[in-house]
Amino acid sequence: MRYQAIAAGLMLILIGTGAALASDIYKWVDEEGNPHFGDVPAGEQAERLDIESRPTDPARIQAMNEARAVDRAETVQAKAAAELERPSAAELQEEADERANKCAAYKIQLESYTNNRRLYKASADGEREYLSDDEIAATRELAAQRVDEFCS
Repeated sequence: MRYQAIAAGLMLILIGTGAALASDIYKWVDEEGNPHFGDVPAGEQAERLDIESRPTDPARIQAMNEARAVDRAETVQAKAAAELERPSAAELQEEADERANKCAAYKIQLESYTNNRRLYKASADGEREYLSDDEIAATRELAAQRVDEFCS
């Protein structure tokens, strides 16, 4: 008889533990339209929700956190590298000034090439070698391309 009482007690404990672990969740809406959730149904319109619950895997969570930390570190490193590669304001201003100077020089050169009918280049012995019509056209075209490149 004593064993029967112990067995019955253990059975009640196991049943109670199982019910506590597998309790149901209900959803219902009150008169004002607000949704409510609970483990005890309230009224006839309470709807039982099928929700599965599993224990958390600490190893999986740790791996996910480590992967996120690596991603954050890589992002920070990439931003830092991009910041180092970006030119400073002084360098940008220097480039803009150099570009403006080249633009002005190429405009003067193009104007000179356009206004002069005969163009020449200095030979190795210091003499002038006059350009042919095709060479003049090519030289003027090159000067126009440089003006477009540096002045636009």
